[in-house]
Amino acid sequence: MLKALLLTMLTLALVKSQDTEETITYTQCTDGYEWDPVRQQCKDIDECDIVPDACKGGMKCVNHYGGYLCLPKTAQIIVNNEQPQQETPAAEANSGATTGGVAASSMATSGVLPGGGFVASAAAVAGPEVQTGRNNFVIRRNPADLQRIPSNPAHRIQCAAGYEQSEHNVCQDIDECAAGTHNCRADQVCINLRGSFACQCPPGYQKRGDQCVDIDECTIPPYCHQRCVNTPGSFYCQCSPGFQLAANNYTCVDINECDASNQCAQQCYNILGSFICQCNQGYELSSDRLNCEDIDECRTSSYLCQYQCVNEPGKFSCMCPQGYQVVRSRTCQDINECETTNECREDEMCWNYHGGFRCYPRNPCQEPYILTSENRCVCPVSSAMCRDLPQSIVYKYMSIRSDRSVPSDIFQIQATTIYANTINTFRIKSGNENGEFYLRQTSPVSAMLVLVKSLSGPREYIVDLEMLTVNSIGTFRTSSVLRLTIIVGPFSF
Repeated sequence: MLKALLLTMLTLALVKSQDTEETITYTQCTDGYEWDPVRQQCKDIDECDIVPDACKGGMKCVNHYGGYLCLPKTAQIIVNNEQPQQETPAAEANSGATTGGVAASSMATSGVLPGGGFVASAAAVAGPEVQTGRNNFVIRRNPADLQRIPSNPAHRIQCAAGYEQSEHNVCQDIDECAAGTHNCRADQVCINLRGSFACQCPPGYQKRGDQCVDIDECTIPPYCHQRCVNTPGSFYCQCSPGFQLAANNYTCVDINECDASNQCAQQCYNILGSFICQCNQGYELSSDRLNCEDIDECRTSSYLCQYQCVNEPGKFSCMCPQGYQVVRSRTCQDINECETTNECREDEMCWNYHGGFRCYPRNPCQEPYILTSENRCVCPVSSAMCRDLPQSIVYKYMSIRSDRSVPSDIFQIQATTIYANTINTFRIKSGNENGEFYLRQTSPVSAMLVLVKSLSGPREYIVDLEMLTVNSIGTFRTSSVLRLTIIVGPFSF
């Protein structure tokens, strides 16, 4: 009895040590065990499931920790609390196997089952009970009641946690997931394990603390070709307008709208991801970008014509104001009326300017000045009236366009007679009351008239430019005036 008790305690200690949860690695699992990454410990391998036809001769396979048993189909696993028998010699054990019993020597390594204190017994078809000896394997031959579980409580199975007794009196795994005895959260999936269970997140979710959070597949490969839409537990790919998903539901391919559904009124051109409609010359796309309308070229741009644009069906034409003519279809050019339709009198001279013409007297001199050459008036030295007047007045005419950019050099004045040992100075004597001009001396005998304010026409300016000449000792002083008539045209061309 003491020997049986010690054997039972040793068996319990062995099973308990196997069930103890401790941190080990897969390299520490012995034969008959494999690493369980969920429970983080070694778990028993069910050889009866993975080994094809594990038992021969009509024997049934019974799995246990680290191995398996091959027993007759009528064998039952029972608890043996009987008094230990005297050990049977190996020769007797072998001879017992020949009479239909189970030899203890062939099952000594497979006699301990989870839960502690187990031995195996096999009920054969007929014959007396045979005691195998040290391993306490008992063969019970009871043909009258082959499947009955022993009614004696001392002979009932004691299964380990996570197992329960089956109708065949063996310990079988409890499916906690099917029974609803697990403690997994509502957002977790119960996975049944041998002797236990595990709580895992459903596909598309990952565990973060105690919560199952959605995995954003759009941030990890494989990426969608164009757009990825994350959904709870999954994702799907989308394509931009003008594309469609290929058969792999990942790649986007272009849609040829011109072949599929040509909506253009005149010309259709397929482009990547879309299409464009084009119209014949003289027409433009309507607001729907499909139909064509006549082009109002004058409305599309203000630079088609230099002056005025006239729209016509399918084309346009340019017009110019009076005094100008159209050149190169779009540009306006001044008409020189002095050459085409001179309406000035014989005693007048015609002066053409941008956009028109003027008639000026051929003899602009006024008393006491006399005309000495074309447009040059000289005051005689012999006349007392000339003492305080400029020695000469020269009449010049020029035309500039309206809104000319400033500052701009427009006219140069230069001395025609140069005296030795003299100093020439230049100034605007009159006609610059609003400061439109500036006279810049460029050399001892010349100066440049600069336009400093933009002028708009039509308008006429008369500016007197004076050159004062003084000798180096101050005994000689004279002046001459250039009377410049500036006509600003009505347009900027």
